[in-house]
Amino acid sequence: MQGKYRALWLNDDNFLEVIDQTKLPFSYETKVLKKTDEIVEAIKDMTVRGAGVIGSVAAFGIYIACMEVKGYDELREKALLIRESRPTAVNLMWAVDKMMELLKDSSDLVADAKKYAIELNDEEALESQNIAKFGADIIEDILKKKNKKSINILTHCNAGWLAVIDEGTALAPIYEAKKRGIDVHVWVDETRPRNQGASLTAWELTQSGVNHTIIADNTGGHLMQHGMVDMVITGADRVSANGDVANKIGTYLKALAAFDNDVPFYVAIPASTFDFDIIDGVKEIPIELRSEDEVKYMRGEDADGVVREVLITPKDSPAINYGFDVTPARLITGLITDKGICKADYEEIMKRFN
Repeated sequence: MQGKYRALWLNDDNFLEVIDQTKLPFSYETKVLKKTDEIVEAIKDMTVRGAGVIGSVAAFGIYIACMEVKGYDELREKALLIRESRPTAVNLMWAVDKMMELLKDSSDLVADAKKYAIELNDEEALESQNIAKFGADIIEDILKKKNKKSINILTHCNAGWLAVIDEGTALAPIYEAKKRGIDVHVWVDETRPRNQGASLTAWELTQSGVNHTIIADNTGGHLMQHGMVDMVITGADRVSANGDVANKIGTYLKALAAFDNDVPFYVAIPASTFDFDIIDGVKEIPIELRSEDEVKYMRGEDADGVVREVLITPKDSPAINYGFDVTPARLITGLITDKGICKADYEEIMKRFN
C-alpha cells in the first residue's frame, strides 16, 4: 500500500492519480489531480465515487491543498471546499476532519499531510481485508445451513475496490469467497440512473473472474420469490447511530423484498461510514438531489464502438433524481464491519464503535 491503491495512487511526481470511473466500462483512463479545485471537481462529477474512495481522495486532497497554502488558516478554506463537495457520504467529512485535526500543530504541512493521508488510507485498506474475511465466513455459514455447494448473492450499486480501497466492502466477501474456492454467482443490479452496477460492478467482477449476471433493478424481488437469491450484500454511504443505512437509491426496495422473502440482507461498511451524530437516519440523513439529466440521458457504446449519450425520455418531461435512500435498521440482518458482524442496533453500535 503506502500510497499505492487500486483505484487511486500517488504517482512518481507525488500528485494524486485516480481511475476515471466515468469512462468505465468502455475505456480505462486515469486523471492526475494537482489542485484543490481538481479534487473537488473529481468528487462532484463522479470521476471518483463510492463512499470510501471519496474519503480517500479527500484525505489526499488535503495533502494537495497543503501545496497551495502558506498556513493552517488558509488550509481551512480549502478543506471546506473539499468537505462540501458532496453531502451524503460521511466518509468524506470524516476524512477531511481527521486530516485537519492531525495537522493543526504541524510545522510542515505538506510532509505531514502526505504521511497522515497514507496512514489513513492504509488503515482503511486493512479494514477492507477484515470485512472480506468476516463476510466470507457468513457466506460459508449460509452454504452449510442450506447444504448447498454454490451461492447466489445479489448486490446493488458498486461497493468493490473502485468504491472502497483496497478490496471494497460489499464485494470484498465475494472476492474472498472465490479465493476460498467457493462457487459464487452474483446478481448485479444495473443501478439506474448512473448504472454503477452494470458499468462498474460488472467490470470489476469480470476483471476478477467472478461469475455474475446483470439484471434490471426491478428484477430482484422476482428472483427472491423463486428462491434464486441466497443473500443480499450492499455497501453504504452513511450509517446512523441506530443502524439506519443510506445507500444508492433502490436499496430500500431490495431490503423490503429480502425481508418479505426471508433472504438475509447484510450491509458491509468500514468504521468511517458511521455517523454517530444522527440517531434517526430516515429523518436526518441528507439525501443528495442530483441533475435530472442523469435520469433522462443514458450513456453507452453504439454499434460502431463510439460512446454516446442519448435522450431516453420526452425532451420536455421533467425528472427528479434522488441519489440515495435510507433502509431502516429493522430490515437489516447485520452490518459486516472490520470488527466483525454487528447488529443494526443503537446499543450494540455505540458499544462497539463509539
